[in-house]
Amino acid sequence: MGGTNMESLRLQGKHRKYGAAGLSVLMFNLMIVSEKLPDVIEYDWTGRSSGSYPGGPEKAINDKVILELNGLIDKYAPNLKKKLQEDKELDKMIKTDSGKYYVFPMIRNPSGLVFRGPIIRKDWLDELQLPVPETIDDWEKTLIAFRDKKGAKAPLSVTYVNGNFEIRDAFIGAYHTSNNFYLDDSGKVKYGPVDPQYKDFLTLFRKWYAEGLFDKDFALTDGKVLDTKMLGGQTGATVSLLSGGMGKWMDAMKSKDPKYNLVGSPYPTLKKGEKPFTGQRDFKYNPGPSKAVSATTKNPELAVRWLDYAYSTKGSLLFNFGVEGESYVMKDGKPAYTDQIVKNDKYSLQQMVAQFTKPNGPYEADERRNWNTFPQQDEAVKIWSNTDAAKHTIPAFLTPTAEESKELGKIINDVSNYKEEMFAKFIMGKEPLENYGKYVEQIKKLGIDRAVVIYQNSLDRYNKR
Repeated sequence: MGGTNMESLRLQGKHRKYGAAGLSVLMFNLMIVSEKLPDVIEYDWTGRSSGSYPGGPEKAINDKVILELNGLIDKYAPNLKKKLQEDKELDKMIKTDSGKYYVFPMIRNPSGLVFRGPIIRKDWLDELQLPVPETIDDWEKTLIAFRDKKGAKAPLSVTYVNGNFEIRDAFIGAYHTSNNFYLDDSGKVKYGPVDPQYKDFLTLFRKWYAEGLFDKDFALTDGKVLDTKMLGGQTGATVSLLSGGMGKWMDAMKSKDPKYNLVGSPYPTLKKGEKPFTGQRDFKYNPGPSKAVSATTKNPELAVRWLDYAYSTKGSLLFNFGVEGESYVMKDGKPAYTDQIVKNDKYSLQQMVAQFTKPNGPYEADERRNWNTFPQQDEAVKIWSNTDAAKHTIPAFLTPTAEESKELGKIINDVSNYKEEMFAKFIMGKEPLENYGKYVEQIKKLGIDRAVVIYQNSLDRYNKR
């Protein structure tokens, strides 16, 4: 392909000044301004995240940054075309409101939609003769026992990265609200942090913080710090990832402490037996690791044919399992990882698989692919899946108009900065909860009601696609 090499651009910054996400956005913006674009670009174009293209994919097409793919898919991408014809839900997800395709999508398999939730030390529970907690009251009793009988300095801890409290909606959902935008029971867009019941969540965590049940250093806890706390006995519960959290920690401790045991815990509720209002549940289309074709590519036909290979039978095996005979073999018509992958003395299953495949990218994840190395992980997915998240989660691929996106970007930036600042102050006792009303008023002054309207309009247009 002339001009630039055929390459996948997945921008990942590591500079501490900006954080991973911040530097990624900076690098992306510099690339766009330079007009020196690779042939394909892996990025979130949807207009939902702070790092997405201003105006979303429609604007990116109009700005001649990426190509509209309708004609190209029709002519040169038979494998993706077939999938879109067979899956109308997916077809609806990966195009704009005007019907323009803009990416070759990452497609999650059904078992890969849930991968994060509450995690707790089961060996501690067994030692203390405590059940896995289900309600907020259960959790409080458990955390008190962790503090008093196990000497945990931070019984419950979560990461706090780039100003984001990564508890997501665990505990918050018990009060039938969210830490972000969500859908209420009637399907209308709401912003959780201004709900009256959000104050109840803040009251709970303020109490837990004061009593040493929630990490006193939560504002300083990144991934590495949480690793230290979970592996060193300072923390007995968190909210984290299936592989990058639970699997990683259990793998690290299996030879050091055979009794070390983690399990997934249900998303907490106020009443026993109540189905959690929400939780982590993603959609089959994942915008971030999907690829668009640059408008400057000299050979779009070749780029599209290359990308389409991932959705073929052979391409799917390559992207999901690697090289036949090296990383996998076929047994009874099904792919199975070789001993080199599953019985490696030096590296974990995930580390070995990463040498042969790309964990996320523009292809369809195979249902037969499973990177869980402990049965506790499989069970955790079942537990975390038992929520009403599908009903209350806003799609991550809505496409506001260019005008809406520009307006929304400023509102979200201002609101998020203020919300996170006040969140920490409320939890740490630096701001009286009596001022919650003033906090809500300020967020409204920053334009949150307008943001809700924009998301609602975007959702309404999406539903009409």
